[in-house]
Amino acid sequence: MDLTYIKKLIKLVSESGVDEIEVEEEGKRVRIAKRTAAPPPAQYFTPPPTPLSLDARPVPGPDSPAIPAPPAQAAAPAQAKFHEVKSPIVGTFYRAPAPDAAPFVQIGSDVVPGMILCIVEAMKLMNEIECDVAGKITKILVENGQPVEYGQPLFHVEQA
Repeated sequence: MDLTYIKKLIKLVSESGVDEIEVEEEGKRVRIAKRTAAPPPAQYFTPPPTPLSLDARPVPGPDSPAIPAPPAQAAAPAQAKFHEVKSPIVGTFYRAPAPDAAPFVQIGSDVVPGMILCIVEAMKLMNEIECDVAGKITKILVENGQPVEYGQPLFHVEQA
């Protein structure tokens, strides 16, 4: 193992949510672990009691007409349904097959199941990440060259 490779491993661990990594190569082993400070003690906050709200409307009796309920709050606008394509592994995210090549997809690209969306490099292996639904790319959540975690959302796809 050379020093540059070890520095890359240290950078990968420091920039990711991984706390520790151990690699064995040609009979040599290196273990890199983050030093984490003890978590701060839990602080509990109890809000002060709120005064009771007295409704000024009269309570209907058995012989009085029913009082209409206050109007219901308007429902929040429905958000567009989207599917998250998540990283199946820890590694480095790349949008294109080579530094000088065009990205696999852009925002607005139509996609189908099995279509390659990006590459996640892990331990010098290039893993092609495929789309699992048909639709349109609405958001790219990771920058090119950025480390990604297992299960981290990479793309939003508006399903067709």
